[in-house]
Amino acid sequence: MLLMPLISATLEVVLERLLYQDRAMSAARERLKGKVLRFELAEWETPVILVFGERQVDVLNAWDGAADCTVRTRLATLPALRERQQLTQLIKQGFLDVEGDLQCLQQFAALLDMAEFDGAELLAPWIGDIAAESVSRTVARWLTSTPRLLRTGQGRVMQAITDEWRLAPSALEQAWFCGEVDEVTRAGENLAARLEKLEASR
Repeated sequence: MLLMPLISATLEVVLERLLYQDRAMSAARERLKGKVLRFELAEWETPVILVFGERQVDVLNAWDGAADCTVRTRLATLPALRERQQLTQLIKQGFLDVEGDLQCLQQFAALLDMAEFDGAELLAPWIGDIAAESVSRTVARWLTSTPRLLRTGQGRVMQAITDEWRLAPSALEQAWFCGEVDEVTRAGENLAARLEKLEASR
């Protein structure tokens, strides 16, 4: 995937700003120092590998050594990693397949849980404070309205299905219609036979 280097670079910047700016998180970061966490996502062929250092996290797509923990999952499951209490449940339900040191994943989830995510602050260095705030508010509005729109759309689909179901003929109506069609067919065949007889008598 040609986009992977760009995705990895962006993710590295975001994670460094989230996890390595706040001094209060230094004890939690210390537990991950030297650890390698590998994510294998169903949607991507290339893995995402996080190598935690003392002052930074490197996001790579290839790593020669063995990872301390390998997580196989889907993109949609990643936001749930911030809820570290859900990790065991996600594993039991099959949303996460964890191989290696589970503590590594738990410590990463704890670090994400501690991080205060402010989209405007992350975007500000690239597009400026005002534009970053505007984009952040738009995305937040979109994220809050999406579930409502999905519920409305689902309601409309269900209503349409119900209306169509009401319009669909019952088994009795279908049987009656088929009987009528057969009767019309027989009448047509009789008419054709009488016409042939009339033609022959001339």
